[in-house]
Amino acid sequence: MASQYTKNSITLPDAIAMGTGVMIGAGILALTGQIAELAGPLFPFVFISGACVTAFSAYTYVKMSNAYPSAGGIGMILQKAYGPTTVAAGAALLMALSMVINESLVARTFANYLLRGFGTEPQGWPVPAIGVGVIVFAYLVNVSGNRSVGLVSIVMAILKVGGIALFGAAALWAGGFSFQVAGEGASTDGITGFIAATALAILAFKGFTTITNSGAEITSPHRNVGRAIIAAIGICIVVYLLVAFAVSSSLPLEQIIRAKDYALAEAAEPALGKVGFYLTVALALVATASGLIASIFAVSRMLAMLTEMKLIPHSHFGMPGVIRDHTLVYTVVIAGFLTVFFDLSQIASLGAFFYLVMDIIIHWGVFRYLRVKIGASGWIMLTAIGLDVIVLATFAWLKWQHDPAIVLSALFGMALVFLCEKVFLHLNPPTEHHRHAH
Repeated sequence: MASQYTKNSITLPDAIAMGTGVMIGAGILALTGQIAELAGPLFPFVFISGACVTAFSAYTYVKMSNAYPSAGGIGMILQKAYGPTTVAAGAALLMALSMVINESLVARTFANYLLRGFGTEPQGWPVPAIGVGVIVFAYLVNVSGNRSVGLVSIVMAILKVGGIALFGAAALWAGGFSFQVAGEGASTDGITGFIAATALAILAFKGFTTITNSGAEITSPHRNVGRAIIAAIGICIVVYLLVAFAVSSSLPLEQIIRAKDYALAEAAEPALGKVGFYLTVALALVATASGLIASIFAVSRMLAMLTEMKLIPHSHFGMPGVIRDHTLVYTVVIAGFLTVFFDLSQIASLGAFFYLVMDIIIHWGVFRYLRVKIGASGWIMLTAIGLDVIVLATFAWLKWQHDPAIVLSALFGMALVFLCEKVFLHLNPPTEHHRHAH
C-alpha cells in the first residue's frame, strides 16, 4: 500500500476522469429511473435543474480549493470555517457517509446491469453478492497506488463517456427526438415532484467533490482543482442530457419507472437491438466500476485527513500500515454493509439528505468566516444555500408523504453523527496545535 500522499501524482486529465468517473457511474445509470418516477415525463430537464444548483454550489468548493488545496478537501474547508468543533466534524462525517452511500448505490447498480445482461431479473441475494464483489475489486485497485487509480480512471472515463454519449446519440437517431408526455405511473406531484427529483439529480453531480478531496495530490492544485471541477461538471451535463432524452424517446414513462434500476439497458434494446443492449450493459459495468474506484480513492483520503485533524476516532484494529490504509478498509467495509442491507431507493434518499445538509453547512461557514479572505462573492454562496434549502425541504416533504421511515432514518442518522462527534470531542479536546491551525 502507498504509505503517504504523493504530490503531483494526479494530473489534470486524471482529476477530470476521477470526477466524471464518480458522477457518471452513479448519476445516469442509477438515478435516471428514480428521477423519472418523481418528476414525470419532463424528467430529462431535471438534470438541467440539478446542474444549475450544482454550479452555484461548486463555486464555494472551487474558491476554497484554489486557496487551500488539500488531501482532506471537504474536511479542510469545514475545519477552516468552524475550527475543530462538533459542527465541522459532524458535517465532514456526513459528507464521508454520503460518499460511502454513493459507493453502495453504484455497486448495486453494477449488479443490476450485470444480471440484466445475463437475462436475469435483478433480485434476491445475487444483487448484494455481486455488489460486494465489485467493491472488493475497487479496493484492490486502490491499494496498488495513486498512479494505478489515475490510469484506470482516465481509461475508463474515456471509454464510458464516449460510449454512453454514443449510445445516447444512436438511441435518439433510432427512436426519434420525442417525449412521452403522459403514461401510467407518471408522477402526480407536479412541480413538487420536479423539485424533489432535483435532489437526486444533485447526487448525480456531487462527484465533483472527489476532485476537491484529492487536491494536495493534483499537479498545480491552485489552478487545476478548479479547472477539473468545471470540466467534469460540463462533460457530465452533456452526457446526462443526451442519454436522458434518448431514454425518454425509446421507452414510455411507465416502462422507465418499472425498469428504474437498469433503465439504460431497457431503453437500448428497442432502439438499438440486441447488440446495442449488450454494448450498453458493458458500458454500464465499466462506468460503475470506475465510479467505485474513484469514490473509494477520495473518501478514504478524506477520512484519513479527518483522523489526522483529530476530528473523528480511529483504531487500526491490528492492521499494518498508516492511517490512510486503514480508512480505505473502513470505507469498503461500510459500503459493503450498505450494499447488502439497503435497496437503491433507500440508498439514494439517504445520500441526498446527508449531502444537502452538509452542503448548506459548508456554504454558511465559508460565507460567514472566510469569504473575504478567499475573495469570494457572498451573493453566490447565499444563492447556493437558498437553492439547497428549497430542494431539501421539498424532497423531505414529498418523502414524508410516501415513505416517512426514510425521513426518520435520515434524521436519526444525522442526529447520531453529531451526538457521537460531540461526545468524542468532549472526551478528546483539540490540542493547541489544531486550534492554532484554524
